[in-house]
Amino acid sequence: MAGMLKGVLCRTEPRLLSMRCLSSTGGGSSTSEGGSPAAHQLRPRPNALTDEIIRVDHAGELGADRIYAGQMAILGNGPLGKTIGHMWEQEKNHRKQFEQLIQQHRVRPTIMTPLWNVAGFVLGAGTALMGEKAAMACTVAVETVIVEHYNDQLRQIMEAPNPDKELLATITKFRDEEQEHHDTGIDHGAEQAPFYQAMTEVIKFGCKTAIAISKKI
Repeated sequence: MAGMLKGVLCRTEPRLLSMRCLSSTGGGSSTSEGGSPAAHQLRPRPNALTDEIIRVDHAGELGADRIYAGQMAILGNGPLGKTIGHMWEQEKNHRKQFEQLIQQHRVRPTIMTPLWNVAGFVLGAGTALMGEKAAMACTVAVETVIVEHYNDQLRQIMEAPNPDKELLATITKFRDEEQEHHDTGIDHGAEQAPFYQAMTEVIKFGCKTAIAISKKI
């Protein structure tokens, strides 16, 4: 167990997860009559840890999706459009995968979903209106919190009596992609944004608060 934990967590940081194709229970790939995977096959109700992880990560990936949507609305036609678009596509995939897990495990989404939807877009668009470097500073702040959050979850999963290996792989992959987004922000001048330290600390606090709320309600 210690060796598995070390292998998951000992990756370069802060150089800041996408899900493997979901296999059906019982082994082998289940397909519908049209030949597509049975993406929403129901599974046994999850334990408390898995329930919490899926709920909060679904909320987080929804928020991230909307942040990049806000950035694209302002900067999509500029020099950073392609870069932001690439990160947004990954976040949309993250969100899609957790939406599937929400349905498969019958997890109740957070009741804060409508608020996070709006707040994410406003945050993305608002920082983008301040300029490209401010938008990248927002990315760095958000992804820093997400990577730390995912690392905490990886530790929790590995320390559980029966680790969910599929969820472990999903979060590991998403964590690595979030780290790439963080690094992209740094590479594109995030630290040169006006009031970088103050802005990122405020955004980090907001993200951590949203995570704490989404775990429970």
